[in-house]
Amino acid sequence: MNKNEKFVITINREVGSGGRTVGRKLAEKLGVKYCDKAVIQGLTRKFGLTSERIEEIKAQKKSWWNDITTYYNTLVNSADQPMDAEVKLDNASLFETEKGILQELASQTSCVVAGRTGFMVFRLWPNHLNIFIQASMEHRIQRVMYRQNVSEQEARDIIAKLDADRETYIKKYEDTSRYDTRNYQLVISMDDLSEDDAVEVIMDYINRTSK
Repeated sequence: MNKNEKFVITINREVGSGGRTVGRKLAEKLGVKYCDKAVIQGLTRKFGLTSERIEEIKAQKKSWWNDITTYYNTLVNSADQPMDAEVKLDNASLFETEKGILQELASQTSCVVAGRTGFMVFRLWPNHLNIFIQASMEHRIQRVMYRQNVSEQEARDIIAKLDADRETYIKKYEDTSRYDTRNYQLVISMDDLSEDDAVEVIMDYINRTSK
C-alpha cells in the first residue's frame, strides 16, 4: 500500500479483540477518516439511503463526506441519535447499500473502515490494506465482560452468537471465510498487545511496504 496516495485500510476483527479501537486509533494516527457500522447505519437511517439513492447522489456529483463527519460526531457525542428517515432493508439490499456507502467514501478520501464487509468490498480496490484483528478466547471473554458488564457465561454466549452471525453473513455473499488469512495482508493477535501497540505494528508494516 502506498500511503502517499489515496488509500483504504479495512479492519476485520473478532468481537472482544479490541479491533474497533485499533481502527479508530489508526485513523487518528494517519490523519484520515474513520468509518464503522455505527456510521453506516446512522447514515442509512438519517438520510434514507438505499443503493438506488446512492447512485442518484453519485450521478449528481454531490459529496456528502461533510455530512458523514458531522453525523459521526453526533453519534459519538450524544446518546440521542436523530433519525430523519426510517429505512427497512432486507439483508441483500443492506449489503448493497453498505457497499455503495463504503466505496463512495473511499473514492473521495483515504480512510480506515472497520467492519465485517470491508475486506470483501475492497479486495480488488487499488491501494488497499486488509487487516484482521484476533485474540484468544480468554482475552475476548475478559474484554467483553468488562466492556459490557456481563458474566463470563453471558460473554461466551455473546461471542458465540456474533462469531456465527458474522461468518454466516460473509458466506452468504462470498465463497470464503472471514478466518481465511489469504483475505488479509496483515493478521494481528492482541493477547500481548495494547491497542496502541497494534497501531504501531500496523504503522511499521505500512512504512516498510509503502512504495
